[in-house]
Amino acid sequence: MSVIRITLADDHPVVLAGIKALLDNVSDIDVVGEATTGTDALQLISDRKPDIAVIDISLPEINGLELAKQVAEKVPSVKLLALTVHEDRAYVQPLLKAGAKGYLLKRSAADELIRAIRAIDGGGVYLDPAIAGKAIPDLPGDSGGLGKIAAAELSHRETEVLQLISQGLSNKEIGGRLEISVKTVETHKARALEKLGLRTRAEIVRYGIAHRWLDNLSE
Repeated sequence: MSVIRITLADDHPVVLAGIKALLDNVSDIDVVGEATTGTDALQLISDRKPDIAVIDISLPEINGLELAKQVAEKVPSVKLLALTVHEDRAYVQPLLKAGAKGYLLKRSAADELIRAIRAIDGGGVYLDPAIAGKAIPDLPGDSGGLGKIAAAELSHRETEVLQLISQGLSNKEIGGRLEISVKTVETHKARALEKLGLRTRAEIVRYGIAHRWLDNLSE
């Protein structure tokens, strides 16, 4: 099993200690650095080049949004997971637009942080179920919400693949779970997206939210 290298950034040392304690005994996750300011976090991420950087939004010197933009520009290989108390759309959407691959509320960290890290490392996008509905902008032409998306005749396998994608699994993970090849996963995905008129993973997640595919993630 490969180890996921992560850095942590939060301006509260007690919070940092708590997050680190959650991860200390997880065999496939290794915390390789911590920072309490945005400036230090950027330097840390640039130096260590972790697989995933877990960042707060309310960081001093460089806030989380600006940090996300600079990381995307300077160290694009590093994936970002926002871990924050902020639930407003005004925070969620800009972070995702800036390149963050996940958004998790601190109150969910004890139950969801490890899952979020693994999902993002596997190529997925992780959204806290409590804010998922605020995270994805309305789709073009969708004036009535996701419930208005026209139903399509998806096959059982296409539905399975799309559901697992919306839950953050990578093509490889989906193939392993369904016991099919990665190429077959990609074929089912392409057919499903064509039928639904979807294009991006964000739109798949939003479709999944509307069909309650992510509800079990909060259990």
